[in-house]
Amino acid sequence: MIRPIRTLLVANRGEIAVRVMRTAKALGLRTVAVYSEADADALHVAVADEAYPIGPAPARESYLRIDAILDAAQKSGADAIHPGYGFLSENAAFADACEQAGIVFVGPPASAIRAMGSKSAAKALMEKAGVPLVPGYHGEDQDAGLLAREAERIGFPVLIKASAGGGGKGMKVVRSAEDFPEALASAQREAKSAFGDDKVLVEKYLTTPRHIEVQVFADSHGNCVYLHERDCSIQRRHQKVVEEAPAPGMTPERRAAMGKAAVDAAKAVGYRGAGTVEFIAEGEHFYFMEMNTRLQVEHPVTEAITGQDLVQWQIRVAQGETLPLTQEEIPLEGHAIEVRLYAEDPARDFLPQVGRLDHLVLPSHLDHTRVDTGVRAGDTVSIHYDPMIAKIIVSGADRLEAVRRLEAALAATEVVGLATNRVFLKAIAAHPAFAAAELDTNFIARHQDVLLPAPAPVDDMVLALAALSILKEEARQSAETVDAADPWSPWGLAPGWRLNRDAHVDLTFADRERRIDIRAHFRPHGFILALPGGDMAVEGEAEADGSLRARLDGVALSARVIRTGNRLTVFVRGGEYAVDFIDPRLASQAATGTAGRLVAPMPGTIIRIAVEEGQEVTKGAALVVVEAMKMEHTVAAPRDGKVKALKFAVGDLVDEGAELLVLEDA
Repeated sequence: MIRPIRTLLVANRGEIAVRVMRTAKALGLRTVAVYSEADADALHVAVADEAYPIGPAPARESYLRIDAILDAAQKSGADAIHPGYGFLSENAAFADACEQAGIVFVGPPASAIRAMGSKSAAKALMEKAGVPLVPGYHGEDQDAGLLAREAERIGFPVLIKASAGGGGKGMKVVRSAEDFPEALASAQREAKSAFGDDKVLVEKYLTTPRHIEVQVFADSHGNCVYLHERDCSIQRRHQKVVEEAPAPGMTPERRAAMGKAAVDAAKAVGYRGAGTVEFIAEGEHFYFMEMNTRLQVEHPVTEAITGQDLVQWQIRVAQGETLPLTQEEIPLEGHAIEVRLYAEDPARDFLPQVGRLDHLVLPSHLDHTRVDTGVRAGDTVSIHYDPMIAKIIVSGADRLEAVRRLEAALAATEVVGLATNRVFLKAIAAHPAFAAAELDTNFIARHQDVLLPAPAPVDDMVLALAALSILKEEARQSAETVDAADPWSPWGLAPGWRLNRDAHVDLTFADRERRIDIRAHFRPHGFILALPGGDMAVEGEAEADGSLRARLDGVALSARVIRTGNRLTVFVRGGEYAVDFIDPRLASQAATGTAGRLVAPMPGTIIRIAVEEGQEVTKGAALVVVEAMKMEHTVAAPRDGKVKALKFAVGDLVDEGAELLVLEDA
């Protein structure tokens, strides 16, 4: 019996909520969002027809509150809830609660979620269904001695995995019997902390495995199909970095075998809706790893090669309809690749970043490129949630075309305000081994030196573009201050004219430990810049959005320079580079203070406070040291006085112009 859905509440946030609502609106459904206090102005709230607050910023007090979400569904008149992925998407209690409230859960039955929720129980079930398993121990007995003996039986190296979770937590590779007890204890502690359950399983560790997953779909009429496979082998710390479909090198025979195994796995638990059966493969063999009972982050690559909308399939199946296509009718055309753009700093061991997205350009304007995002320029990446900025998906007639488009899409992506993994992703896309589809889960570790090179000094091209941007900005500001009654006044040109000398301006930049002084000599159509590598003729035009069309010694190129405070971020030839402009006016302000207030000369970290409140100081005494780009900047006392107030502590991050302390007369 078909039960039409008219109003859909999306119990999630960010890009997945926006993506689900896009399809729901296309089907004519009314959409309802929920949001925490931190997400009041989020994109998914703006996209929805209605939005309801559900609690404070921490997920456990908002997006994980079943009662708050069901209350929002009742108030909005929603007759169905889509859980997205993450949060409550694989929570059997939530699926049960929806059913009890008379609301359609756009997902599998609670029984299927429970059956696949424990890795150990799922593998026992798969063994009965004849789905191939990695040799290992998946039993309930967790005696340390028994687990050690099972590891010996399996043969080292082995992999210890938390039974109740994923994402790399509670997962340890053990290469010898001597290392097993300590690794086991560590894995159990992590599992207990992350999932509240310290049960583990032990499996044979494959040394060069590929991670291949199969998209399955089932309806309530007994039909179940697979929509081909995805290769997710490129991972970092057991978390996916690049996903593509179909898997390179997959033969039709092997695809059929893996598809059948995935369908058998789904049927074994009475599945309904979208699910993903994950396999690990090495050589001619493949083994069941786990089943994710939800839509996956990487589902767009499957949509690209099949031409199907999987969220639409989910909604139709949830209404009681049969699957839109039979197995034989599902197409497979071309190749698609997805990468996840994260606010994280590869130079600091991929530390997640939080803060404002001052500038954001995503490559959705490119052909055959799709961008799924939940943020806009000006939004804040919060400490409370996953720091993903966007998913970038490209497609082509074949893999080579898709790889080229991936490089182009990443080259056209610009983010300022937060460190991201964009350059790291672009290095993967450009690597010869990636182009050759030499894929396994050790790809990043094997090529780490190339993918994560040591920081290098910026070159003359970058410095020239940064200098040109500053010079054009200064010219605009000078032009705006010219007396409107005398627009031809020579004072408005501000050329730095000197008697019997070339007109020039001196600019100073900081690049990590380097201080770079550049002299710009004015010429009729541009400048001659005295750069570290020699003189360069520079001319060009700058737009308000930071775009530059420049000629450097006659070579024409396009770039963009974004200024935030004194930081200049230069995007050129697919790379991004940061330098600091040392503005003499700001330095003067910091040195003299304003009404006794001393401010930070540039964004940075307080690394030393040389005074205490109430302390008397003399002119020139060091007060506070700010570190920016590994360079120390000392704020000194502009006169004799007494420290009235300190505004920050050592270790605090400060913005440019932030008041550091107040100095009063002694």
